[in-house]
Amino acid sequence: MKIVFRLLLLVGLVALGFWLWTMFFPSPEKIIRQRLGEMAKRASFTVNENALARLGAAQSLAGYFSTNAEVHIDTREAGQHDLIGREQIMQTVVAAQSVLGSMKVKFLDVAVTIAQDQQSATADLTVDANVSNQPDAIVQEMKITFQKISGQWLMTRVETVRVLSILNFERAQRHFIVEA
Repeated sequence: MKIVFRLLLLVGLVALGFWLWTMFFPSPEKIIRQRLGEMAKRASFTVNENALARLGAAQSLAGYFSTNAEVHIDTREAGQHDLIGREQIMQTVVAAQSVLGSMKVKFLDVAVTIAQDQQSATADLTVDANVSNQPDAIVQEMKITFQKISGQWLMTRVETVRVLSILNFERAQRHFIVEA
């Protein structure tokens, strides 16, 4: 009976140790997923927020990027924009906040790939943004490159992923059909 009790106690201590280890030393993938969740919250704003709160959110949002980060956006709704550097990113966020009124951002289908060196990673995800006065959500696939800089996972590159339209897919299929 004592042996069973000791084994159960040992298993419980091992499980507790594992849980504590994962709480204090989370995996890079978990850290990146948490940062993306925090970033989505900071990118979201309402009409009621005052200008100072929006500016603070924009500065906080810019803090998720490296100082020389590159953002390449090419969407039907927003057009093509290239931003370089944390300061330009923050200025663009502030300008967007003043124009849009309110926005709710979510990151869906997040797939994180950690490089073998454990110092860089990529996240492929879908951005779902609901903007005030627009009936449909803006949905866009994105690829985000992270680098571990001074112990923090920061974004170094953000780019839209071009998705084939059905029409372009059909054209591509016709182009590659080989006749026997």
